[in-house]
Amino acid sequence: MTLKEIAEILEADILVDSTDQDLEIQSACSADMMSAVLYYDAPNSVLITGLTQPQVIRTAEIAGIKLIVFVFNKKPEQVIIDMARQKNIPLLTTPFCMYSASGKLFQAGLPGCSGK
Repeated sequence: MTLKEIAEILEADILVDSTDQDLEIQSACSADMMSAVLYYDAPNSVLITGLTQPQVIRTAEIAGIKLIVFVFNKKPEQVIIDMARQKNIPLLTTPFCMYSASGKLFQAGLPGCSGK
């Protein structure tokens, strides 16, 4: 599934777009505890979260996550947006809660991340 498809499904605004026009997302995981994200086998995945702190970007980089979606229309501070842009990690914000956003992507055919 592409970033554009995910943005459309989640009625999301793109805060940081991808420089990779062929970015393909293979799975999704949802968490606010970044230690839980490190448990997932999550390369080439989207992280759906309500957390807008710098550790989200750092965790995504370590876990190989290629896209972050913030729920409830949360928008991180500019420093986090700049960090994501520097790491080439696209950011979206959706009006949906984490449960609904996850369900919409699952219903559209995007599988969840598996545990290690």
